Amino acid sequence: MLTRDDSADVIVVGAGVVGAACAYYAARSGLRVTVLDRGPVAGGTTGAGEGNLLVSDKEPGPELDLAMLSTLMWRELAEELPPGIEYEPKGGVVVASDGTGMAALRDFAAGQGKSGVTAEEVPADRLHDLEPHLAPGLAGGFHYPQDAQVMPALAAAHLLRAGGDRVRLRLGEEVTGLLIGASGEVRGVRTAAGPVHAPYVVNAAGTWGGELARLAGVELPVLPRRGFVLVTEPLPRVVRHKVYAADYVADVASGSAALQTSAVVEGTPAGPVLIGASRERVGFDRTLSVEVLRRLAAQATALFPVLAGVRAIRTYAGFRPYLPDHLPAIGPDPRVPGLLHACGHEGAGIGLAPATGLIIAQSVVGGEVPLDIHPFRPERFTSDA
Repeated sequence: MLTRDDSADVIVVGAGVVGAACAYYAARSGLRVTVLDRGPVAGGTTGAGEGNLLVSDKEPGPELDLAMLSTLMWRELAEELPPGIEYEPKGGVVVASDGTGMAALRDFAAGQGKSGVTAEEVPADRLHDLEPHLAPGLAGGFHYPQDAQVMPALAAAHLLRAGGDRVRLRLGEEVTGLLIGASGEVRGVRTAAGPVHAPYVVNAAGTWGGELARLAGVELPVLPRRGFVLVTEPLPRVVRHKVYAADYVADVASGSAALQTSAVVEGTPAGPVLIGASRERVGFDRTLSVEVLRRLAAQATALFPVLAGVRAIRTYAGFRPYLPDHLPAIGPDPRVPGLLHACGHEGAGIGLAPATGLIIAQSVVGGEVPLDIHPFRPERFTSDA
């Protein structure tokens, strides 16, 4: 990848996995792409993610449609990109502690099935066939074989590299403004190192997507939603799938600013077990929360008692880019010709990145987008939308 140029066909602001996917599919469409980021590759939400590629936590609707398309695309990317992205189609297991929870999971899975999701009911006496170390006494669960995982930072890096000479990466350069033409159209961006010219600018700035939108003179109400992850010492494969409790789905769909925690436990090819998930709106406060870590550890060991004697070697925090209706903003912004958005995916950005990138590329070249993008329109939060 080249590192400097002052013109391109498309500028992508943000070198996380969503921005990388936008750059990759734009380059595949024959466009010259400059990717700008004030930090390193995957230096924001992507670098703090677990690499989830999930359909299991999404109710029927636009986001699930986007996830189903991305699931297929990640499988294709796993064949095209180096094995270092650690793509693992291990599937997910959602468990219920009682009959009421099991009934809710059954209804949820039935609705998802109409969108093409495969969900296999697992009775209580068969849970240990999938996860031998699960706690006894659970009411049952559902197995989602379409769930998968990647190593997110490596996935972003390899997507950028796979764009070849058509992708120019400029790191450590903050966008300070947009260049706007006489008719209000995008002409490029301003940085401390000088202007970069292009007729299209893609806002893939993640949690800071609202700030970039304001530089263009438009409102996009992206808010940060903090989450912590606990990382254990390397272990044999004691957790085979992504495993979480039924209340995780409700937490994902909630708009509450208060602290929410629900156990999400998964092993990794390298050995450590990752333990999440927490959600709270506290701005960009990175202060370590002992209460969050205590809750995560307690909920994880309740699901997997074997983890009670395992050391947690580190923890990290990240910020999910949250929009009020839980849908990302994807596509052209009619308020500023040439401006496109690809942000606000909350905790699903890694999983939804390929379809998002394809939509952006097709929007730029005037091709057919793969699904209805009306629900993701960036201007939907304005009073006249």
